[in-house]
Amino acid sequence: MNLGLFDDWGSPEDIVCGVDEAGRGPLAGPVFAAAVILDPARPVAGLRDSKKLSEARRDELAPRIKEQALAWAIAACSEEEIDRLNILQASMLAMRRAVEALAVQPTLALIDGNRCPVMAVRSIPIVGGDDKVDAISAASILAKTARDAALLVLHETYPQYAFDQHKGYPTALHLERLRLHGVSPVHRRSYAPVKALLDIQP
Repeated sequence: MNLGLFDDWGSPEDIVCGVDEAGRGPLAGPVFAAAVILDPARPVAGLRDSKKLSEARRDELAPRIKEQALAWAIAACSEEEIDRLNILQASMLAMRRAVEALAVQPTLALIDGNRCPVMAVRSIPIVGGDDKVDAISAASILAKTARDAALLVLHETYPQYAFDQHKGYPTALHLERLRLHGVSPVHRRSYAPVKALLDIQP
């Protein structure tokens, strides 16, 4: 059962956004982040950590969140930025971009995890926040569905890697296709399985 916005964090005067990312672990594609300010007058039932929801349930909730929230925004960091900055810093940057893109300016950002991006808005990290705070759950769902949609687009360009099945995660299928077809422009070159292939290429 998720907590209300002010059970442990913030005050009734705060405009609170929840923030979460999706896609730290995959070997390919951008990392996505979302920020959501929920409307207390229009609650969205069924919110929880996106990883605990089926794909069909996430796809059902995402448009409801967008319709009923006071504000929402989705941002990303590219594979090049991930390789240049490292995945932690790229995730922080994507979260900051999402918060800064909100049409309503929040006064407090609740961040899933144990650290916060550097940004002008006051922020609090909450470990396991995507299953404790509705606004973070909503952000988790938007980030995950946006990233999955982006990987389906990448699949159209690079069907040989089966991005539609594994969404870039290092599954046995993905590693097999990576060895068979080599490294694509959307693979993260700093990640060990990809770097290992680059190191042995002539």
